[in-house]
Amino acid sequence: MTLSNLPAVLQPTDEDIQMMLSANVHSGTKNSDDSMKDYIWRRRQDGIYILNIGKTWEKLMLAARVIVAIENPRDVIAISARPYGMRAVLKFAHYTGSNSIAGRFTPGTFTNQITKQFKEPRLLVVTDPRTDSQAVKEASYVNIPVIALCDSDSPLKYVDVAIPANNKGKLSIGLMYWMLAREVLRLRGAVSRAVEWDVPVDLFFHRDIEELKRADEEQAAKAEQAALPVYEAEPIVDEVVEDVVEATYEATATGFDAAPDAGWDAAADATAGSNW
Repeated sequence: MTLSNLPAVLQPTDEDIQMMLSANVHSGTKNSDDSMKDYIWRRRQDGIYILNIGKTWEKLMLAARVIVAIENPRDVIAISARPYGMRAVLKFAHYTGSNSIAGRFTPGTFTNQITKQFKEPRLLVVTDPRTDSQAVKEASYVNIPVIALCDSDSPLKYVDVAIPANNKGKLSIGLMYWMLAREVLRLRGAVSRAVEWDVPVDLFFHRDIEELKRADEEQAAKAEQAALPVYEAEPIVDEVVEDVVEATYEATATGFDAAPDAGWDAAADATAGSNW
C-alpha cells in the first residue's frame, strides 16, 4: 500500500496494514456523522461503515509530527475516560514521556486555577471526542489543540487532528496508541526504523481483572498439580485373582458334597426313628 501524500520513509509496511486490519481499526459503527464522511470508504450490507485505512495512516503520521513539535514532552496529555483506553494512555505516556489522565476527567482541570489538579498542557490526545467531551470543551476555552481517535459517528467539534479509527474496541485502541508512540520515538531518533520496536503491542491492550484472576488461579492449580508426587501402582495379576476365585469355589462345592447321597426312603427312615 503506497500513499502519495507521504514520503517514502513514512510509508506503511505490509505488516502495519495487516495489524490494523486484524485489530478491526477500519470497522466503524452503524451511524455516521456528517463531518466524518470524508474518512468513510464504504458501507457494508449489514450497515457497518468502513473507514479508509489510508487516511488513518496519514493522520497518524500527522499526529506524531505534531506531538514531536512540542519541545517538552510533559506538555502533552493523553486522556481516556473509556476503560478500554486507560491502559493504552498510561503506556503511551510512559514510553513518550508525556502525562496521562486515565478515568474520570475532573471538570476545571484546564480552566480552574484553584483546583489541585490544574494543568496547562500545550497538546491534548483523547481517545473518544464524545466520551472525553468535557476535556475537549475545556481545551477549546484555553486554545489547546486536540488530537482524537474518531469513529464514524464521532463529532469533530473542537478537534484539530482527527485520526479515523475504531475507538470502541480494546485491540484497535491499543494498536493505535502503540503505533503513535512508536512513530513519535522514531521521529525523535530514540528508535531506529531499521529494527523492530522491542515493546510488544500486547502491553497497550486492556486486560480484564476477572480474566487475570482466572488465569492466575488456573496457573496456580497447574503448578500444584505438577508438584504432587507421582506413585506407580503395581499391576494386578489376573492369575492370582483367578486362583483365589477357583479355591473359594472348590471349598464351597466340597461342603455340598459331604451331604448324604440318599433318596427319599432314607430320609423317611430317619424321620421314623426319631422321637417325633
